[in-house]
Amino acid sequence: MNTAYETIIVGGGVIGNSIAYHLSERYKEGVLVIDKKYPLSGTSGSTQGWVWVHNKTPSSYAEFSMYSAELYPYLAKKIGDVEYKRTGGLSPFFNEKDRDKAKRLADSYREIGIKIKVLSREEVIEKEPSINPNVAGATFSKIDGNVNPFRLVDMYMRAAKKNGIDYSYYNQVLDIQKKNDQFIIVSKKGEYICKNLILAGGTWSRELGKMLGIHIPVNQVRGQILVTEPLKPFINYTISGMRQTNNGEVLIGYSMEEAGFNRSTTLDVIQETANMAKYYIPDLGKAKVVRAFSGIRAVPEDGLPIIGKVPSVKNLYVATMHSGVTLSPLVGTLMTELLVDGDTSLSIAPYSIERFK
Repeated sequence: MNTAYETIIVGGGVIGNSIAYHLSERYKEGVLVIDKKYPLSGTSGSTQGWVWVHNKTPSSYAEFSMYSAELYPYLAKKIGDVEYKRTGGLSPFFNEKDRDKAKRLADSYREIGIKIKVLSREEVIEKEPSINPNVAGATFSKIDGNVNPFRLVDMYMRAAKKNGIDYSYYNQVLDIQKKNDQFIIVSKKGEYICKNLILAGGTWSRELGKMLGIHIPVNQVRGQILVTEPLKPFINYTISGMRQTNNGEVLIGYSMEEAGFNRSTTLDVIQETANMAKYYIPDLGKAKVVRAFSGIRAVPEDGLPIIGKVPSVKNLYVATMHSGVTLSPLVGTLMTELLVDGDTSLSIAPYSIERFK
């Protein structure tokens, strides 16, 4: 394999692969993706795969997410069927006191062109007949949906490889050095040099940054998910906390635990998740759980993405965030514009690493 590249991307998750694919549309060679294991063995393969816009704050972040969601139908036409479904999203609440909060959210979104409807109890039940009849209401957005994360990352990879992108798997980065105008990446399989370096290591971003003396404030947050047996289709929408897949399985859970890189599942969280599911959808109490899994989310300290140049190190870029599945089409597009054109068609200034100074 070649050891000298124009651009190296460290991290082969959904963000790293989106950047690789979108870069491959602009220039056909000189790009390498390095992954410490194999794509989909980490965070991108341990997710419900929501393409989720509403409920995000501030509203500017929801707007950013909306632009990315709007790219999905076009992306699927270019790289292949990623099982993207714009189901619409329901976020139910069970206390009437939460209606005012929901209305304030809808009002703030209306100013940026995102339509959210605050539903009555009757409207929620009409849309989702299986929901707990004690529901007080819900916020509803037509733009929310979900995607098959396995197909998404695989299709990104296939398209990128077809366009000439190189990959190196099971190749942990051990050290990164900057000498003159080049980066030297020391890995388990040898050394590589490049002009541009993109750190898209997700949960490992903090550790990668330390190699260059850069503070990337990303924490690891564990989430545990339950998977039911295949059931007949009965959940109409992507609900905050669960969704039903094409084959009938229901994915349940959104726990957030500080557990470092520990991907164990725990009985207490599994029980809490099962109880939540039964409360939301009582009929799920009859379903069999066939497995549980957990994933480690990359969550920047303020919850917002970190995207763009690292001003203190020439030609160093960072792309790390929670909601990588939702944001991948847009981030891949914008990072490609930044590298190739020197600017982006949509401002990424709010997501600069500079905000943590």
